[in-house]
Amino acid sequence: MANVRLEGLNKAYGTIQILRNIDLTIDHGEFVVFVGPSGSGKSTLLRMIGGLEPISGGRLFIDNELVNDVDAADRNLGMVFQSYALYPHMTVRENLAFPLRMAKATKAEIGKRVAEAASLLQIDHLLDRKPRQLSGGQRQRVAIGRAIVREPKVFLFDEPLSNLDTELRVQMRVQIAKLHEQLGNTMIYVTHDQVEAMTMADKIVVLKDGNIEQVGSPHELYHYPASRFVAGFIGSPKMNFLGGHIEAAHETGVEVRLDAGSTVSVPVRPDQLLVGKPITLGIRPDDFSQPAEDKEIALELDVDFVEHLGSVTYIYGNAGKEAVVAKAPRLEPAKRSGKVRLAASPADCHLFTANGKALQRLHAPANWS
Repeated sequence: MANVRLEGLNKAYGTIQILRNIDLTIDHGEFVVFVGPSGSGKSTLLRMIGGLEPISGGRLFIDNELVNDVDAADRNLGMVFQSYALYPHMTVRENLAFPLRMAKATKAEIGKRVAEAASLLQIDHLLDRKPRQLSGGQRQRVAIGRAIVREPKVFLFDEPLSNLDTELRVQMRVQIAKLHEQLGNTMIYVTHDQVEAMTMADKIVVLKDGNIEQVGSPHELYHYPASRFVAGFIGSPKMNFLGGHIEAAHETGVEVRLDAGSTVSVPVRPDQLLVGKPITLGIRPDDFSQPAEDKEIALELDVDFVEHLGSVTYIYGNAGKEAVVAKAPRLEPAKRSGKVRLAASPADCHLFTANGKALQRLHAPANWS
């Protein structure tokens, strides 16, 4: 195991800045996921850690050793990519053994490590097959096994599940999570899929336009997003955003008048400078319920579409000019037209200023666990 520390890391191609002043510490044994939209710089950042991209500025430490000028082959990292990159003319056994042969390991050591990796990944029965005789999930396990046999300090995964179908992606998520528990190695994983990030990570790093937008646990990012961007990126379906303005600020929060018509007191840290200024209120689809006396935010939704997913139903519609998605408060099928009245607790709401920054919530949301 090893820690990874980034201090003011920058990446530029000529005058085009890709990553800007990235400061990040990844502790021993952590499973950290870099997530963000295409072009956010997440894969470039991973490749810089792996030594596949030169660093334009800043310092990179692996296991407390400065590695800016250390070749990729000498960083003792295990890399797994979207492309399996298996040798088609070799058997699974030979593919697993290849990096050890290149390192001039003994025959006995090669046999031992290959057997251990194959057992760990449950591919013992595939050792004599060629890659063309394997499924996509099996090929990816072989690619992971090839990284395991090297006994690296840190594993790097660059969107390794992108080529798999939905069912295989779920299976491989479980496999990789179990692998982390068994090995205990530091793992850094890149994906554009926030569901993968939420289900696998100890810590998530959200990137946007070459900057770190927020770092935290899945629960922290979901319940305490630092910005409107993070709030909209983390969670599926994404958070609803309703326009409004602040009418007053007091010790227990701020009074918000929504463009949709209602006024609500939201328990966030008050800021007198924001009184009269525009504000955006965020509500997650799962936080809606039927109107009740203790629910202070009530919306009437004009239903456009209803999505039935078996165990859950989502309602798509409009509250005034605002598009809204809500989890149906009951399991009864909702109609695909007409109106529905919904409500939400102020404790479950978020507020974002005009520049997209979140106002600090004063206490845990109602559904915090």
